[in-house]
Amino acid sequence: MSFLSEFKAFAMRGNVVDLAVAVIIGAAFGKIVSSMVDGIIMPLIGLILGGINISGETITVNQAVVKWGAFLQTIIDFTIIAFAIFIMVKIINTLQKKEEAVTPPPSPEVQLLTEIRDLLKKQSPHE
Repeated sequence: MSFLSEFKAFAMRGNVVDLAVAVIIGAAFGKIVSSMVDGIIMPLIGLILGGINISGETITVNQAVVKWGAFLQTIIDFTIIAFAIFIMVKIINTLQKKEEAVTPPPSPEVQLLTEIRDLLKKQSPHE
C-alpha cells in the first residue's frame, strides 16, 4: 500500500472525520460563548461591581508588570464556557435518553409470526 493510499484510508476513517467535525463545531461554539461573555455578561458584571473592568488591572513589581486582571478574566471566561458546554451536553444526553426510551415497533416478520401464533392458539383444543 502506498503512502498516499495509507493516508487516504486514515483520513477517511469515521472516527477521524467525526473528530474533525467536533473540533470545528467546538471552536465555533467557543467563539459564540466568548462573544456572549465579552459583550453581555462581563459588562453586566462590571455594572454590578460599579463599572469596574478587571481585564486591564495590573500590579507592578519592580519592573515586571503582572496582568492579574486579564488572567482573572480568562478564568471567568473559561468557567462560563465550561458551564455552557456542560448544559449543552446535558440537554443532548436528555434528548438521547428520550429517543432510547421509545421502543421501535416489531418488524413485519415478527408481527406476522405473532399473528400466526395467536391463530394457532385459538385453533388448539388444549387451551
